[in-house]
Amino acid sequence: MIFYLQHRSQLSGNSPKQVFETFPFLSSYWEELQHRFPEIEQTEQFLNILRTECDRWEESCQEWLPLRAVRQQASLGAEAVACLVLAGLTEQDARFGELFSVLQQPLVQRRPTLGLLQQLMQMEQGPSDAWNLCLPLLDQGLLVATNRDTPRAEWAVRVPSAVWSALRGEYAKEPIPGTKYHPSGDFAPIRELILAPEQRAQLSELVLLLSSNRTRAVVVRGLAGSPRIEILGSISREMGRGLFEVDGPLLADEERRRLIGPIAILINCIPALSFELGTGESVDIPPLGGYAGPIGLSLGSEGGLAGPLMDRSVTVHLQPETPEQRLRYWQRELKDHSAEDLHPIAKGFTLSGGHIRKAARVAATHAALDGRLKINSTDVRQATRNLGQRLEFLAARLEDGGDWAHLVVPASTERALHDLQTRCRHREQLATLLSRQLPGGLNRGVRALFEGPSGTGKTLAARILASELGLDLYRVDLAALMNKYIGETEKNLSRVLSRAEDLDVILLLDEGDSLMSRRTDVKTANDRYANLETNYLLQRLETYVGIVLVTTNIGGAIDSAFRRRIDAIVRFHLPQAEERWRLWQLHLPPRHAVQPDELETIALRYEMTGAQIRNASVQAALSAMQGSRGAIKVADLRNAIQSEYRKAGAAVPVEEIRSAECQEHRLSGFLSVIS
Repeated sequence: MIFYLQHRSQLSGNSPKQVFETFPFLSSYWEELQHRFPEIEQTEQFLNILRTECDRWEESCQEWLPLRAVRQQASLGAEAVACLVLAGLTEQDARFGELFSVLQQPLVQRRPTLGLLQQLMQMEQGPSDAWNLCLPLLDQGLLVATNRDTPRAEWAVRVPSAVWSALRGEYAKEPIPGTKYHPSGDFAPIRELILAPEQRAQLSELVLLLSSNRTRAVVVRGLAGSPRIEILGSISREMGRGLFEVDGPLLADEERRRLIGPIAILINCIPALSFELGTGESVDIPPLGGYAGPIGLSLGSEGGLAGPLMDRSVTVHLQPETPEQRLRYWQRELKDHSAEDLHPIAKGFTLSGGHIRKAARVAATHAALDGRLKINSTDVRQATRNLGQRLEFLAARLEDGGDWAHLVVPASTERALHDLQTRCRHREQLATLLSRQLPGGLNRGVRALFEGPSGTGKTLAARILASELGLDLYRVDLAALMNKYIGETEKNLSRVLSRAEDLDVILLLDEGDSLMSRRTDVKTANDRYANLETNYLLQRLETYVGIVLVTTNIGGAIDSAFRRRIDAIVRFHLPQAEERWRLWQLHLPPRHAVQPDELETIALRYEMTGAQIRNASVQAALSAMQGSRGAIKVADLRNAIQSEYRKAGAAVPVEEIRSAECQEHRLSGFLSVIS
């Protein structure tokens, strides 16, 4: 640049020193060059020796040099590199913007144009075509043309800020929005990963395949909380590189997508693209400008990947962690905050490794708030509840329902619920014991169907089951997930099921008959798509590894294929007189004024569900409060019962059996009226 300005000054009849009077800031650059190369006076000699010295220094330098890396991997010549550096001068020193503006008059442009670069490159050994030099830089995202609607010679080019920072050797934590930079030291060696020995051996072999370029891509599939990124990071570490984590949706932004490859080269990282795809969704993996090294891909069990890169890919499937592996995660993360015995926590909370890392920190904070050094199960449950915020956009968390003493159901229903609790509590051990022996295997998922009339305690039973197991319960209205647009219902189901099994919560699918009803003969397009939604839910529940409870008021409408795949069916019935009496005892406040014989009569006469009894108790208490009586009396209770019957559109039974004399008197009165 200085030689070019001095040459122009001489052509206009001025002294070369005029350059430093016009642009004083260049003096410091010139003095530094003269200090390093005092014997150089002629332009051509200086440029040749400068290039030779730079090449010699690069060869001897053992440190990572971003400019050397991009030149080698992108196959750039010295002149193309010179164009790249000249275009980035404004990023380095804003005063170069003023200089470019003067040189390019009458154009108003503070960045160099291709025309100016053409003139600058003529100072090299021979004439060079700036367009051919800059074309690969533009294609690979190292340069950006800001005004492509103008003649090509007037195109102003710039180096994206993120690229220039990487060229300077700056390692930002977030080089561009939607990305993260992880140095190799952030990850453990493969031998220290909490995986099965055979899977660690597989990863070690994979490193050799990637290093020899026999494989280009590694696809790691698993739950969202599984150590997918950690595994890709360990592979990067073994190859002497960092990891450049990229949020998959960023690929849709062409401007930012073009920066992935150049930045990955400059910061010596393997790019890792993360996706959370739903059923039927697919992503085409495009080339990453100029980057020809290995690529990591992280995604769940659903969705597909396409593109030429997939022809040279290897997929690693991560199975849910075993209790022993979870114990190691807890021990590693908690250190001094470990509980007295972590085994119950590792066994009771089937969290993935990534979620354990987050939950451990939050659980330790909860323990500290209570003045304790050691965590307990309550701390862990509070921590997992924070993780569940990702699910609350799709489902509603229900509060605990107490214990089984709060549920009044027939003995057969009670036995079925206790059997279900046992199955849920030992689901992991059962899968380990039988998975290899049973045809088709057995996962740790539990699928249960609660069927029975409305108000008979299905939701309460689900809340109590969650409380007994120490897990959170989230309710999803299946009807609300249904969407009129093709494929959207399946995507909604995919999101809620994937997040629920990943976060180790119990999922309650309310009104299951809306999607699980018998499939129909295809007569219209609507029938075809409704059957597709049912088929998807049928297949997804079969592979579900969490606990899912489905409720329905119309058990007979459930498709038989669903029933075959359900692990437990719990039938709820309308309460009989004895059960209704227990329900009244449970819901009425302790100091009510209803006599035992009156309560027995009410339980015998009024056939109500548990929900109706609860509502009537609340209404009776409110009536007593309004009448300033305090205690509930039988009249309050009868009025509340009549209100519940009217709400249901049913006739209220006769209140009492009157004496024969009273009946005869009423009959005589009636006959006298009509005679």
